[in-house]
Amino acid sequence: MPEGMGGFGRMLMLLGGLLFLLGAALTFLGRTPLGRLPGDIVVERGNLTVYFPIVTSILLSLILSGILWLLRR
Repeated sequence: MPEGMGGFGRMLMLLGGLLFLLGAALTFLGRTPLGRLPGDIVVERGNLTVYFPIVTSILLSLILSGILWLLRR
């Protein structure tokens, strides 16, 4: 295996681990109010329901930005 592939392999394992942790968190914390926060838009018309989780997206963006900022320090 070429030298440069070791770093790529580690990056893929890290990404896989992070995806596993995210999936586990979503599974076990499924009862959180994310997606139903005040400011999230829900349109219900007959058999069609459309969610626009604007506030949830902003909150998750702020949390993830903070975590990534801490990891870079």
